Amino acid sequence: MTTPTDCHFSESHEWYRIEGDIVTVGITQFAANELTDITYVEMQDDGTSIDKGESLGEVESVKTTSDVSSAFVGEIVESNPAVVVDPSLLNSDPYGTGWLCKIKVVNASAENLMDQSTYDSKYSV
Repeated sequence: MTTPTDCHFSESHEWYRIEGDIVTVGITQFAANELTDITYVEMQDDGTSIDKGESLGEVESVKTTSDVSSAFVGEIVESNPAVVVDPSLLNSDPYGTGWLCKIKVVNASAENLMDQSTYDSKYSV
């Protein structure tokens, strides 16, 4: 799977797609591959205020449980119910139907995140 060029990436393997003041969040293909079979997803409730570095929720696999962290300050405005029903979407389509939540952000600056080429050079999948 090709890493999308319209996203930014964190060291902890979340991707962020910025569209105005709404940021869609998911985990990268690298993270999904490392976790292997993802079996459970739990996200914070819509309307939850989030600070940078706080947990948006967690993803559980047969190997481990991992927090999904926010690189932005804002409020969760939408969680993806499809990944709760079918967590394997994170393995099969992490950049598409496997998105986790959307945050209405205070500042959509991606200055502390990696672009696609930087992420791929560090974590080729």
